[in-house]
Amino acid sequence: MKWTYARRLRLALLLSACLLSPLSADTSSPLPAPPIAKKVPKTTAVNGRKLVDNYFWLRDKKNPEVKAYLEAENAYTDAVMKPTEAFQKRLYDEMLGRIKETDVDVPYKEGDYFYYSRTEAGKQYQIRCRKKGSLGAREEVVLDVNEMAKGQIFMALGAYAVSNDGNLLAYSTDNTGFRQYVLAVKDLRTGKVLSDHAEKTGSVVWANDNKTVFYTVEDAAKRQYRLYRHSVGTTVPDDLVYEEKDERFDVEARKTLSKAYMFLISGSHTTTEVRYISADQPMADWKVMEPRKQDVEYYPDHNGDFFYIRANDTGRNFRLVKAPVSDPRSQNWQEVVAQRPSVMLDDLDFFKNYYILYERENGLPQIRVTDLSSGQSKRIAFPEPAYDVFPDINREYDTAKFRYNYQSAITSQSIFEYDMGNATSVLLKQKEIPGGYDRSRYQVEQIYATAPDGVNIPISVVHLKGVQLDGKGPLYLYGYGSYGFPIDINFNPNIFSMVDRGVVAAVAHIRGGGEMGKSWHDEGRMMRKKNTFTDFIACAEYLIAQGYGSKDKLVIEGRSAGGLLMGAVLNLRPDLFKAALVGVPFVDVMNTMLDESLPLTVTEFEEWGNPKEKPAFDYMITYSPYDNVEAKAYPNMLVKTSFNDSQVMYWEPAKYVAKMRALRTDHNVLIMKTNLSPAGHGGASGRYDRLKEAAFDYAFILGQMGITQ
Repeated sequence: MKWTYARRLRLALLLSACLLSPLSADTSSPLPAPPIAKKVPKTTAVNGRKLVDNYFWLRDKKNPEVKAYLEAENAYTDAVMKPTEAFQKRLYDEMLGRIKETDVDVPYKEGDYFYYSRTEAGKQYQIRCRKKGSLGAREEVVLDVNEMAKGQIFMALGAYAVSNDGNLLAYSTDNTGFRQYVLAVKDLRTGKVLSDHAEKTGSVVWANDNKTVFYTVEDAAKRQYRLYRHSVGTTVPDDLVYEEKDERFDVEARKTLSKAYMFLISGSHTTTEVRYISADQPMADWKVMEPRKQDVEYYPDHNGDFFYIRANDTGRNFRLVKAPVSDPRSQNWQEVVAQRPSVMLDDLDFFKNYYILYERENGLPQIRVTDLSSGQSKRIAFPEPAYDVFPDINREYDTAKFRYNYQSAITSQSIFEYDMGNATSVLLKQKEIPGGYDRSRYQVEQIYATAPDGVNIPISVVHLKGVQLDGKGPLYLYGYGSYGFPIDINFNPNIFSMVDRGVVAAVAHIRGGGEMGKSWHDEGRMMRKKNTFTDFIACAEYLIAQGYGSKDKLVIEGRSAGGLLMGAVLNLRPDLFKAALVGVPFVDVMNTMLDESLPLTVTEFEEWGNPKEKPAFDYMITYSPYDNVEAKAYPNMLVKTSFNDSQVMYWEPAKYVAKMRALRTDHNVLIMKTNLSPAGHGGASGRYDRLKEAAFDYAFILGQMGITQ
């Protein structure tokens, strides 16, 4: 599945949030008492057990008492963090100083136009532009997101799809943070936004007639479940093309780079089914490529007379097959690249004369380029021992040029163009980092901790060259470990506000993620989920034992499913950590997974398990953070959420903090910050607002390490 952009976005949200600032008590002005949430017991009987939830009432978003409680928590957090305000400002200025505020991305060609994005100093959002025929032509502003955001606190751009003839733009926006995107169509010849409109949309694809657009929509549980066909300029109801009845499955529409076919992919966490039509025939009936079979995933692309299909029917790490477009059923699949136990086939792209395989081996992403006529293939070589690489925007089918984005912990985003004919890469642009950034000051390491069951867990580390690794210094450890998502080490300029102060920053590549292939994911999901937590603890213990930092200055962070990780390891080993940032955390595992009306619940039964089934319940209840908070001492904690978060509802962290306040026996810092303005799972939408959030976070983390300036 083409999840590269989504992955990049998700990793940016996860890793850009990875570094924070100081916390010290101001004895001259005593702190107010922290809020205490009232208890209203709610009992749920399941699998012969009774679960008592004293804070279920916090789910009532419209209840003014709920808002009042969150506001009281914010006020308490503000009081605790007030002594750090000057430090937050300094951190913000540092972070801003590493951004070239007025900048232009590398243009890409699509049809008759060159498209690009640019930013202007003082403006929160990108300006999307294009030029016709050549880069010397007059600039046309396609969308100025700053103008669209006027009068809004939050603005996110979702779909951005131009018709083949370049005349119409289909785009979608969310102005609440709840990921409910509204679809609009703009006539780029006149600049007028047309009356065409659809709510709660997801993927958007143009047919080749330049007037028919297909789009998906979500249901009440935020599952993309329907595909509609719309003819621009008409007011008749849109045609419902397909509805996915299985609540485990989402649908996604996309178009091949060849522009010959459109696919509708129905996918769960373990299984897919694909329908297709010719992009020239938008009124055609969609055909099933291969009927769904539990635990078999397949994702097609197109070239010439064949569909090329990435499938895991013969092994977890996927193989590449091809089948004639006239009859692509599995009995006609011909193997092109066999499944390899040590190499994960992550994705693929097909050009007219070449194809690209995105692979993973030894924990690192790889790109393999193959000449279709000769069959010869070659991997692109990368210069560093740990890095991130993924395709940049490639919209031309008949070309020998392929663009990719390369970066590492110390190498800023670099856009290369690879000549697939002569196997050479040319750097088109490396993102400039102002403020005197010097990569030679830093050292990157890839080390390995041993898990309790003997498995080696990779850890990526960055620190100042020459820093004393004597076991006394500050240490930061980040983790995620879910959904098979790899946390590859990209460039985060904010991190140097930490590393320049002597902090050793590390990422634990724990099981449940995808760093080492599909089996790495399998070993950290469902009835093996607790490997994720024990892996992380092993990484922390190893870093301390090897002198990378002191337990008394070890701050950990995880967000979303990484927030589940935080909640679990804090319950298991609260003695091991000085402090934790627990961001938008999935901590109320049992109550959420028992409620099938909530977003993501049913679709995620294949990641966590269905607790209505007793074996799954008996396992999940042993690690669910909310259910395992006890009367004992916990580290210092900052918990963060957004009132409009649609992925992990605000009440999970709110209930978690309320229960933690009622039970924990220590006098350590426990603060919760809720973004009550429109904001999403990743926080604020504007780039300056996001820097302010990062400065606040860094101020907490660094302060816990004893660093206050």
